[in-house]
Amino acid sequence: MKAAPYVAAADVPTSNGSKYLQQLYKHGSHSLTATFTAQHGAIVFPKDARGSTFPGDGLAILDARAGELIARIEATTPEQRDHLKGVVARHLDRQPIYLKSLKWGSHN
Repeated sequence: MKAAPYVAAADVPTSNGSKYLQQLYKHGSHSLTATFTAQHGAIVFPKDARGSTFPGDGLAILDARAGELIARIEATTPEQRDHLKGVVARHLDRQPIYLKSLKWGSHN
């Protein structure tokens, strides 16, 4: 996948980042292309998934570090970026993470 022009990133304070990362990617790997280790993961969201018509695939990347989980979205349009931010937030919301601290910063 080539570099995406629309990016969003967020840091989630947690001591269980690796656990949440692995749970999210195990779930995603049932229907999407996902690769992960205990500290890093990536899921490809196809451009045409669930009826979407984005110009390219999107990517969700999570990195577990000491005391935090770092989420990064790479997308081909602002709409795809915002959609994927919602997807990641909804799935992390199922975990016992205090998500009020999840504040996305967008870069494009």
